[in-house]
Amino acid sequence: MTSSSTQGSVQDQGGSVRAGEELNVPAVDAWLHGQVPGLQGQPEVTQFSGGASNWTYRLKYANGDYILRRPPKGTKAKGAHDMGREFKVQQALKPVYPVVPTMVGLCTDESVTGSEFYVMERIAGIIPRKNMPRGLSLDAATTRKLCTNVLDKLIELHQVDVKASGLESLGKGTGYCQRQIEGWSDRFLKAKTWNVSSFRYVREWLKAHTPTDVANCVIHNDWRFDNVVLSEQDPTKVIGVLDWEMATLGDPLMDLGNTLAYWVQSDDDFLMKGVRRQPTHLPGMMTRQEVVDYYLSKTGFKVDKAQWAFYEVYGLFRLAVIAQQIYYRYHHKQTRNPAFKNFWIMVNYLNWRCKRVIKQAGR
Repeated sequence: MTSSSTQGSVQDQGGSVRAGEELNVPAVDAWLHGQVPGLQGQPEVTQFSGGASNWTYRLKYANGDYILRRPPKGTKAKGAHDMGREFKVQQALKPVYPVVPTMVGLCTDESVTGSEFYVMERIAGIIPRKNMPRGLSLDAATTRKLCTNVLDKLIELHQVDVKASGLESLGKGTGYCQRQIEGWSDRFLKAKTWNVSSFRYVREWLKAHTPTDVANCVIHNDWRFDNVVLSEQDPTKVIGVLDWEMATLGDPLMDLGNTLAYWVQSDDDFLMKGVRRQPTHLPGMMTRQEVVDYYLSKTGFKVDKAQWAFYEVYGLFRLAVIAQQIYYRYHHKQTRNPAFKNFWIMVNYLNWRCKRVIKQAGR
């Protein structure tokens, strides 16, 4: 590993709060003082740019460092942006999966800042986004170790004792795969705009090829490099896992399929590279096929390449729906974030990717 950075300079810090997404800082500050005895002064507030869904802020006090999560404004999919659920999931997981952040408090009083929100302790470290932080350079061997460690943390999550965590009621039991295909299809149709494909062929193919669940365990449902926090002292070590909004009990292979939808490798086409948001292209990173092979070798699940196509297509389709839901808000002027302007292009591209995987699988 090589690094020219100074201590602290590669931490994820946050930036200016976007116009229209300001917090009622005095009201939030007053509420938080009621949650944290001895909290001093008022916070320096910044906003993180990584999330395309919930809004995430840093509240930096003289004697405390916290993260606030709240939903966006505008139309929301049913069941999405549930701050109470996300808070309670992390609170329950923390004793059995220590890389979950420590929860501070949940505010259900929408008069404080316009919505429910929760606050957690900030985990200080490196968050790998589209590229590794400036000044931090990892050689291929170290990058491979980072890749392996991130996958091992996902496998560790899938092996959490559900009863020990008290999360038996988080999911609906068997039939997860079928419910996901039906649910994401419905969400897409509700969020469709005139300029995107209907995904009819893909939706019908997924429905016709839905397998039975291979297991029922805790899944993250948004496992990406930019949802992990790495140690500054050892950038291959995962010290935090963030963004538990979509966590549930479900099929672990569906979780892996979701993960690989974001996994842009070095030999992908220029359109795929254009939507890359994590450093999976670096020398030393596994390819998507290597990730699947590694995961299966560690967990013992038996899935051939033709069967795996279902999970890969599902992940791509689900990503398309998420992108379309976000674009729907922009299209209807419910958000002004310019990053969402061209999401419709990505949605159409993902339709093409799904069809290509189906064709290559010969199913």
